[in-house]
Amino acid sequence: MLPACRRVTGPRALALARYASTSTKEKSRVLVIGAGSGGLTVANQIYNRFKAAGKPLNAGDVVVLDAADYHYYQPGWTLVGAGLGPKTNFRRPLASLFPPHITHIAENVKSFYPESSSVTTTSGRTISYDSLVVAAGLKTNWDGIAGLPQALADPSSGVSSIYSYDTCDKVWHDVDALRSGNAIFTQPAGVIKCAGAPQKIMWMAWDRYRKSGRGDNIKIDFMTGMPSMFSVKKYSDVLNVLRIERGVGAEFQHNLISIDAANRKATFKKSDGSTVDRDFTLLHVAPPMGPHDFIKGSPIADPAGWVEIDKATLRHVKPEFGNVFALGDCSSLPTSKTVAAITSQAPVLTENLFSVMDTGEVSNAKYDGYTSCPLLTGYGELMLAEFKYELVPKESFANYLGDQTKRRRLFYHFKKDLFPWAYWNRMVVGKWFGPSGPFRPKFV
Repeated sequence: MLPACRRVTGPRALALARYASTSTKEKSRVLVIGAGSGGLTVANQIYNRFKAAGKPLNAGDVVVLDAADYHYYQPGWTLVGAGLGPKTNFRRPLASLFPPHITHIAENVKSFYPESSSVTTTSGRTISYDSLVVAAGLKTNWDGIAGLPQALADPSSGVSSIYSYDTCDKVWHDVDALRSGNAIFTQPAGVIKCAGAPQKIMWMAWDRYRKSGRGDNIKIDFMTGMPSMFSVKKYSDVLNVLRIERGVGAEFQHNLISIDAANRKATFKKSDGSTVDRDFTLLHVAPPMGPHDFIKGSPIADPAGWVEIDKATLRHVKPEFGNVFALGDCSSLPTSKTVAAITSQAPVLTENLFSVMDTGEVSNAKYDGYTSCPLLTGYGELMLAEFKYELVPKESFANYLGDQTKRRRLFYHFKKDLFPWAYWNRMVVGKWFGPSGPFRPKFV
């Protein structure tokens, strides 16, 4: 039995957030796993939805588990790598993002027991719930490429990555310092978050070199484990034409498997199983990714290790786990893993969770797979890719501005200025709803 304590609010609550495991109920109405983009967004939206229905939850009924010290706006790491701002702009203390009515427990989950509607934490604590939302993100497998961790830790290696807070500023240092040689940008085969990011930083480097008079002295190559420039053919075809126009080389279905930083050599595995070595002066790496170990093999996971949910309702596919929901990178949803996807998933999940807790049945809310990739193609220009399930384009501005394969300055400022502001001031507080912006969708 967990010790019962009175609810602490105000400044003292913030100070005690790291010790919430000793001052929280044994059972929550809604338990959210993870305080990243998905977890914070949906925790706030759920609380607000009950309140809007005239059935407000009590303070502490929504509990979020996450032991992290900081919350990151990860799309901002590309901007850091392009020299457009310090990385501290894209980090906030996690405890500072919780309103008084949502309880933060600074622990991580170890095991799921959906048959008893409970989880255990890494400290051995058991917490039960009426409804569970898993928003735990995914795992970045830095060790999946031999020599990568060592190369990233070496300031003189020429190897960097925008995929972590610790290394994103090294990207700009390496890009800006390069005067000549071979610059290689990689993308792994398989699922990663923000699959457009590996080439976003490549295009920004290309533009930097062009505008600073270094373009003729630096050879840029895109080495990707994927079969094309982008998963959606409409955008991929245009990006490939752009690549050829700009003189950027490419090798498809070439997956980076090892790095010899001392000799500036990268080894790639081809689709036929053979390997090829490439010399580099600068190497930007997008590491392989996959599901968290604590989800893989759990009762709520599919065979690949993702939380197995219905792609329309975001509710678990097993009827006996009908009080389990998931969104974001940890889910089995067959769409790109982006912050933009979460903005559309969260209101659907919220509506269905509310309906299940209120009536026992899901609502009419359905997620169509919407996601977006703001593809930076240079300073002052961006191609805004938006699409849904089956890789079908779903463009928000085409009726007003025309085909979104056209690169626009307006979209660039969306990425650089609007989206970070909307994230901190609207999304993580539960007041941003994807393409409908600040207006909560009405599901009929």
